[in-house]
Amino acid sequence: MAKVVITGAGNVELTRKILSDLFSSAELGGTLHVALHDVDPGRLATAQALARRLDSETGAGATIDAGRDRRPLLDGADFVICQFDVGGYDAVLRDFEIPRRYGLRQTLGDTIGVGGVFRALRTIPVLLGLAGDMTELCPDAWLLTYTDPMATLCWALREGTPLRNVAGLCYSVRDTHALLADLVGRELEEITFRTAGVNHQAFVLRFESEGHSLYPELDQLMASDQELRGHVRSEIYRRFGYFPTESSEHAAEYVPWFLPHEKEVARLGLPLEEALRRSARKLDAYERLRGSLASGKPLLARWKHFEMASEVIHSMLTGTPREVYLTLPNAGLVDNLPAQACVEVPALVDGSGIHPQVIGSLPVQLAALNRTFLNVVELTVTAALQERRSAVYQAAMLDPNTSATLPLAAIEELCDELIDAHEALLPAGIVRGGRAVPGEAC
Repeated sequence: MAKVVITGAGNVELTRKILSDLFSSAELGGTLHVALHDVDPGRLATAQALARRLDSETGAGATIDAGRDRRPLLDGADFVICQFDVGGYDAVLRDFEIPRRYGLRQTLGDTIGVGGVFRALRTIPVLLGLAGDMTELCPDAWLLTYTDPMATLCWALREGTPLRNVAGLCYSVRDTHALLADLVGRELEEITFRTAGVNHQAFVLRFESEGHSLYPELDQLMASDQELRGHVRSEIYRRFGYFPTESSEHAAEYVPWFLPHEKEVARLGLPLEEALRRSARKLDAYERLRGSLASGKPLLARWKHFEMASEVIHSMLTGTPREVYLTLPNAGLVDNLPAQACVEVPALVDGSGIHPQVIGSLPVQLAALNRTFLNVVELTVTAALQERRSAVYQAAMLDPNTSATLPLAAIEELCDELIDAHEALLPAGIVRGGRAVPGEAC
């Protein structure tokens, strides 16, 4: 049997999608051992009840285990799906409440920016622990991670552990391709796409049908549609020449031109602190699913496309080839991005594994945007792995939105407050590192 471990299984909506796909696959019937892990006993119990219900609805004949101790579950695993959220809603709330008092605006705060930096700092120790257990108990397993900030976490895993079978999974490329196809009135199958960059800041390099670029059609649409032009990603496309994969609320946080300016926030309709609303909706969805479990309602999710982790697992186990966009180590994939970074590229997944496609060089202006993004990523990884408080300050100082909003002293003070607020979840050396002293080198 193939053993699939889901850690953070209490994220039950994602667990439901993944298991619905795997349990509905005729080729995988009777071949799956699913092990569920979560540190929250209530959410773990919900996930286990959900898995059993889905197994019953599909007749998958899966073996299902669950536990709060991950080590017995990891033993002999073939795939480990990571979807946990270290600190949960309370940590996210602090990531927004404290910067707000300094006048720093955020929308989602999960990638770079101070929100992304501190999400990474509290997640990396847990992820390194998971990778250490995998190295011991299932060294050949694939770690498939949905957890943000993906570019930072995958870099930390690559640099801080011997684990090599790691892939990051995100919907942004898939959703962007679907959006562009809809805008130009074509089916996805009619369009040839090629997209690359870093997670949450990749770009559609090729957008063609029958050998002809569809970008001129997109330009005509934008010229005639004020609403379509009035988005951050449209602004970036018009000035940098390639459509970005990330939503406007995400994209606004990675550059200095929007969130620090009140008029731009209003003009572009940027949803400040959107992450808090999304977190509240997730809590509501969790309660609704618990209600459906209690009432006996069917819970099998039926989708037009497989969930991403399901695609990867299905292709590896059955040999069915698929192209999937994944975050993978930049081992010669993108020439003009750092070799130690992890990049988002198309990959062929089949029975022999994951085979990323070589992109070559990005257009220089796109690589420049990515390198600015990766400066924050690299310093955050440095801060976590070396437990160096000065690198936390420097990551925030080099973040485009933060540096466009706050002076240096305020950035240090903000970081100090966030370190105090999250100290129980951060690497010990960062907490002990002490506050910056004005006029002294860090």
